[in-house]
Amino acid sequence: MTVASGPDAVPATAAAEVEFISLTHTNASTELDPIPSRGIDLPFVRRYVRALEEGGFDLTLLPYGSNSADSFVLASAVGQLSDRLKPIVAVRPNTVFPTVAGQQLATLDQLTEGRAVVHLISGGNDTEQARQGDYLPKAERYARTSEFVDVLRRSWTETEPFSHQGAHYRFDEFGPGFPPYAGSIPISIGGQSDAAFEIGGAKADIFSFWGEPLADIRSQIERVHGIAAAAGRVDRPRIWVTFRPIIDRTDELAWAKARDYVDRVARTFESGVHRLSTKTAPQNVGSQRALEFARRQEVYDRALWTRTAAATNAQGASTALVGSPETVAAAIVDYIDLGAGLVSIRGYDTYNDVVDYGRSVLPLVRQELAHRKATGRRGTLQADHPGALATAGRP
Repeated sequence: MTVASGPDAVPATAAAEVEFISLTHTNASTELDPIPSRGIDLPFVRRYVRALEEGGFDLTLLPYGSNSADSFVLASAVGQLSDRLKPIVAVRPNTVFPTVAGQQLATLDQLTEGRAVVHLISGGNDTEQARQGDYLPKAERYARTSEFVDVLRRSWTETEPFSHQGAHYRFDEFGPGFPPYAGSIPISIGGQSDAAFEIGGAKADIFSFWGEPLADIRSQIERVHGIAAAAGRVDRPRIWVTFRPIIDRTDELAWAKARDYVDRVARTFESGVHRLSTKTAPQNVGSQRALEFARRQEVYDRALWTRTAAATNAQGASTALVGSPETVAAAIVDYIDLGAGLVSIRGYDTYNDVVDYGRSVLPLVRQELAHRKATGRRGTLQADHPGALATAGRP
């Protein structure tokens, strides 16, 4: 690759390699059209996983909640339904002892020949944590996650039995533990609290963000990297960003669809039928930030839309990218330019959106990255599709 200079030069911060993440749903219920079922529709899961593979996704998140299907079992199923997808198991440290989690994850990694990833959720809601008997205050939950990470890694790498006595876990002469397929398993941590940054920057392989305005993500990435450097790391956590794209053939059609979608999603959350529905002010900093961005303005940068966050009380990842496939692809590249090497895109019309993203968004991003790799220069995608930048506000 040649090294370019000038306005079409690839930013020094840009991620050279990018992987795409989605989220595996267990049935056809969506925030647009909720179905009153909490069960697993196995034919749907098979079809969904097949769509992820055909669409070119690299990883899929198996989420965790007190009233959802078990993430470990789902990850194992996905690992067998696909020969390529990397299952990301969401784990809350209050629900499983770290040596047991180490065995479970290593088993998954062996069964999938090295594809397992784990995303640790310290817990941002006291009520949800209490549903499974966790009454630790938030600061202590993050301290527990830090200790959990240390024990996980030792359970994978120690060749002799070892003991541990910490603030949250104690055991004698464990192991040697069951090993992963090849060395270790990537550990992801997310969150916007100071504790999340400190633990993630110092110890995580991956740090996860929800979609925020570019200037804010830039400063957050710099903060994570600064903490990693201060901890003496020679590497840096990979950066994962998550969006809920709403696309159509043109920007105008996409914005019309987005306005229809947000009204339907708002009705779903107001009715209380969605499992995350709540009118209580969120406790986690990420949701608080999303609502603050929504209060300031609806549209940021090329395509980031915050009204979806406002409509859902920012319960979970909820900021959208709105536009044509070209505009949304260009917006994704904007984040790649800041260093995002893992991009999660999941839609509101879950299955159909996976198909649409695979056909019309992922190929555009990969085409741009291939051009950069070959020439050392930006392609024309970002310049040709300014989206909301062309009107300095809402289309």
